[in-house]
Amino acid sequence: MTQIEINQDGFVVEASVIATAFKLAPEDIQLLMRKGEITSKCETGVGEDQGRSRLTFHYSDRAVRLVVDQTGTILKQASFPVRNRASITADMFPIPAEDRSEAPE
Repeated sequence: MTQIEINQDGFVVEASVIATAFKLAPEDIQLLMRKGEITSKCETGVGEDQGRSRLTFHYSDRAVRLVVDQTGTILKQASFPVRNRASITADMFPIPAEDRSEAPE
């Protein structure tokens, strides 16, 4: 298998590509994806990006983005920090601090 194959169901990315990007063991990738700890998103290019796709993988506080052509060749690859879902949720729905001024002594 080449690093990325394209079939009728979408993209099949070799585990070693994702593992290398996140500094993980290739044998751990499938389990982490099943558990929802590694997630992915695929976007199809339009306009000047026609014929390209962007695959983004998220794990913990990192993201890896691959831009591939119609043959599955990786044209660009980037890794960058992202906020994890738990911290975003905490910011959106903070737990109110107790109002200690009204508490009995």
